[in-house]
Amino acid sequence: MAERTLARTRSELTDFLLHHRHKLTPADVGLPVTGRRRTPGLRREEVATLAGVGLTWYTWFEQGRDISVSEGFLLNVSRALKLDDAECCHLFLLAHQRPPPSEGYQFQGIPPRVQCLMDDLVARPAYVINMRWDVVAWNAAADALFGFAGRDREGRNLLRMLFADPDLRRRLPAWHTEAPKMLTQFRCDLAMAPDDPALLGLIDELKAVSPDFRRWWETPAMGIYMQGVGTMLDDEGRTLHFEHQVLTVDEHRHLWMLVYFAQAA
Repeated sequence: MAERTLARTRSELTDFLLHHRHKLTPADVGLPVTGRRRTPGLRREEVATLAGVGLTWYTWFEQGRDISVSEGFLLNVSRALKLDDAECCHLFLLAHQRPPPSEGYQFQGIPPRVQCLMDDLVARPAYVINMRWDVVAWNAAADALFGFAGRDREGRNLLRMLFADPDLRRRLPAWHTEAPKMLTQFRCDLAMAPDDPALLGLIDELKAVSPDFRRWWETPAMGIYMQGVGTMLDDEGRTLHFEHQVLTVDEHRHLWMLVYFAQAA
């Protein structure tokens, strides 16, 4: 395999930026079209204005000069060039040799086809979570099981539900066994963004409201990982048993779908 040199990376960065600048039109970004253009796409000064950065600095960046740019600069350029999540990640890898900062805790939407897929499952509860374990989408079967639609946005967080909702806790006969296993899984997810303020804020909140959470968090056990609830009582008091399958919805935004499969007792 050929060695990846700095000069090669700079060339790839220039090609990447030129490609995305040239494929946009002023109308694509809400700019008026004035006169005939000699070159396709947006001008450098237009990208710099849209990104809120200096023209000289953007020009040097596009030319691959040896300058240092901030995360904010790269995110602004990504928005100006209308890069999707994968393209934004590629820009960061070219410029900083690492992916962009995690924004997995934000409440994103999901593509309509993902919602359609969950709805087609019908009898299988399924929901999509982000890195902070906020539930951002679900199907009717999952709503019947967890009551997501009846909770506000902040309340639709699996950890909050698990450790701060006494009604749900009463419906989990194996809570003392399963809750620490799910917390172990969350600790693994936290390793992707250990300094994220939203994740750390959630941990501090749950330490304050749940002695069990605080004890298990401060004295972690290297045990079995668990990604969803395994045993639950339905509205009629019958015990339901589940296994789970996790599917990646969007690796760059850290979105995962959990599908519940009912098992015989």
